[in-house]
Amino acid sequence: MIVKALRSAFLLLFVLVLCSCAPKPTFNGVDITGADYANGFVFKDQEGRPRTLDSFKGKVVALFFGYTQCPDVCPTTMSEFAQIKSALGESGSKLQILFVSVDPERDTPDVLKAYMANFDPSFLGFSPAPSELEQIAKSFKIYYKRVLSTSSNPKIYTVDHSAGTYLFDSQGRIRLFIRYGTPVDSLKQDINTLLKEDS
Repeated sequence: MIVKALRSAFLLLFVLVLCSCAPKPTFNGVDITGADYANGFVFKDQEGRPRTLDSFKGKVVALFFGYTQCPDVCPTTMSEFAQIKSALGESGSKLQILFVSVDPERDTPDVLKAYMANFDPSFLGFSPAPSELEQIAKSFKIYYKRVLSTSSNPKIYTVDHSAGTYLFDSQGRIRLFIRYGTPVDSLKQDINTLLKEDS
């Protein structure tokens, strides 16, 4: 009886050692697995449908903060994600892009819908109320600030904002922060790694 118990204990120990030796995936982006921020939120997409990160279980989610009148960073980032999604082939259907506007005054649902369609019809945009945006920005540790132009018209402005992307795995867990300017191939590798975890 004691011998049997010892064998079971050794077998359990062996299994635990094997599990702990499983190689940890390596990423090009900043690994923030287990972070206590960027926990998600409830939002309505450009079609008015309520969504949460749980709505996309089974997909890798890329979450980006920007605005539709952004002259460079935002369209570049969206174009890169469209390129990656296309390059992934069939696996591209398991990648969901979410665009959160930091300019809710101008980025109405209709504006967001048209903007997302320029890149990929599956991309979803969200324009939170200003007070809601403030809370989301704190939760995700992102920065945004309206910058008035030299014109006296207060409606002519740009928005300075954080330019990175958060990646969530297919279980809705925060995994990576991708800095703006990360090469497309490096980003695609990270997305592929997260997709393979679920296969």
